[in-house]
Amino acid sequence: MATKRLARQLGLIRRKSIASANGNLGRSKSKQLFDYLIVIDFESTCWNDGKRHHSQEIIEFPAVLLNTLTGQSESEFHAYVQPQEHPILSEFCMELTGIKQAQVDEGVPLKICLSQFCKWIHKIQQQKNIIFTAGVSEPSTSEVNLCAFVTWSDWDLGVCLEYECKRKQLLKPVFLNSWIDLRATYKLFYRRKPKGLSGALQEVGIEFSGREHSGLDDSRNTALLAWKMIRDGCLMKITRSLNKVSSVLPFYSVVSNFINSDLASGDKLLKKMAIISLCFVFTQVWLSLACLQGKNYNDCMLNTASQTVTTEKY
Repeated sequence: MATKRLARQLGLIRRKSIASANGNLGRSKSKQLFDYLIVIDFESTCWNDGKRHHSQEIIEFPAVLLNTLTGQSESEFHAYVQPQEHPILSEFCMELTGIKQAQVDEGVPLKICLSQFCKWIHKIQQQKNIIFTAGVSEPSTSEVNLCAFVTWSDWDLGVCLEYECKRKQLLKPVFLNSWIDLRATYKLFYRRKPKGLSGALQEVGIEFSGREHSGLDDSRNTALLAWKMIRDGCLMKITRSLNKVSSVLPFYSVVSNFINSDLASGDKLLKKMAIISLCFVFTQVWLSLACLQGKNYNDCMLNTASQTVTTEKY
């Protein structure tokens, strides 16, 4: 052992690298909150004709399952989706994404695609004991493996899927309401603004593999970037959630603790009743404001999404 140690000091023996050039090997430096990440990168109908288009539709639905301990991609989901509102792809869209008209013609409607995706999710949940949760602040100590979704920006789950499901009155899986925006996480962790996914990869020494704006290739490369960031010490956390109800829970927690405290006098019983009444009024007001705010926000987003999506996504 002493001979080997001396040889290493003299430079005669080099330690084996635990990471390959593309960052797939080795193990993460720190314990992550999530044992698995599912990377999603949709491709959608798009145009370059200067007109306002209010209804972009998903035409490619990919997902890559990343193990945050080993950096391995352990499973993939992929489907071409048949657009219903604008069934004919623009020349610009086909050139940008590489998706052919025949591929979406042979694809499935979004409703069926979501069903197929849920079956894939159920399968990997059974195989790898995965659960989804947004409100996690410490690594899991149980036998279950925590999992979160990852996207490059909020566009995929916060705009594209969200409003297409609303327009078509489709039931969106609730586990898609929370995700990690890797672009925002990258900016905070490295303290620099990334120049797109390809630029971000180059900045950390990874060459983009495959075809840019192919949903599956983008998802695979986003997974590579996420793994590189994990190896550099980045702790992946949920950055966006559409579950509005959670914001009122702290208020109820405080009120509940006060109501359930040991109050003996008759006067304090009246206070209990008053607090319960206030909770009821607060709930009604909050729900009304949430509905109004949601409606205005949705209307605004539907009118502006088509203008901002190109710069946000591409």
